[in-house]
Amino acid sequence: MGLLIGGSIGLFFLCVYLFLYLWALKGELRNVKAELGSSRKQSYNRQITVSLFDRDLSNMVVELNDNLDYQKRLKLQAEQAEEQLKKSISDISHDLRTPLTVINGNLQMLYKEEISKKGQEYLQICLEKSMDLKMMIDDFFELSVLESDHTPLELKQVDVTGVLMQFLVDNEAVIRANGLTPEINIPEKAVWILANEQMLVRIFGNLLNNVIKYAKDTFLTELVCMEDHRCRITFANALQELSKPNVEQIFERTYRGDQARHESGAGLGLYIVKLLAGRQGAEVQAKQENEMLLLSLFFSISSNV
Repeated sequence: MGLLIGGSIGLFFLCVYLFLYLWALKGELRNVKAELGSSRKQSYNRQITVSLFDRDLSNMVVELNDNLDYQKRLKLQAEQAEEQLKKSISDISHDLRTPLTVINGNLQMLYKEEISKKGQEYLQICLEKSMDLKMMIDDFFELSVLESDHTPLELKQVDVTGVLMQFLVDNEAVIRANGLTPEINIPEKAVWILANEQMLVRIFGNLLNNVIKYAKDTFLTELVCMEDHRCRITFANALQELSKPNVEQIFERTYRGDQARHESGAGLGLYIVKLLAGRQGAEVQAKQENEMLLLSLFFSISSNV
């Protein structure tokens, strides 16, 4: 009878021990899972540790730590390679600018000389293509600078109404030269936002370039104050029959519509718009409405003026 009771007590304590051990093991596994999640989401730079002594668990954690170290090295190498690529693009773009400027200048001077009509036609083609190449190089240079610059941007109170109106006035000759008539819908009162004025003008320039490339006869420029304390700045133009862009991807770096493939340029203008807007805390949106393509920026209206 005593042996039976003693055996039962021993079995009871064994069950309790196994229960506590499994409970502790599950706790360690939950901890490992949490550490892996944190390492992935927050780039933790530390090793996973366990307090429970178990050979198999310890071996598993050693393997996990080795894999984490390997992945961190790969990530670091990829980041360094990406930064080096951006710097190389920036350096190449910068180096190409000087000889291309000289070529453009000489072509323009040659265009004024007395040459045959056929020679002038060939010269005009060379001049146009060299200007296209200059635009592409400028875009690549600006993109490499934007993507590698992680310094906080200083934003100031900007009257976006005044900036937009001045931009349209400054570019009136360009708009007219391309046979376009702007439809302008801008409030008379000042609308203040937190922004960088130079970047804002660069955004407007890229949106206008897109309009000039695809618009026919007229386009719309609009500034609207919304009920959610944001303002919407829109450049819109009618869509041509063969130009049906994918509005979900139009601001992406790799996007080039079918129509754009036959046009000059690297197709980076709208992606640069997205980057510049993002650095100022603004959002971009592309929408197709009533056979019109609407490219819009959304800025929060500043009340502390």
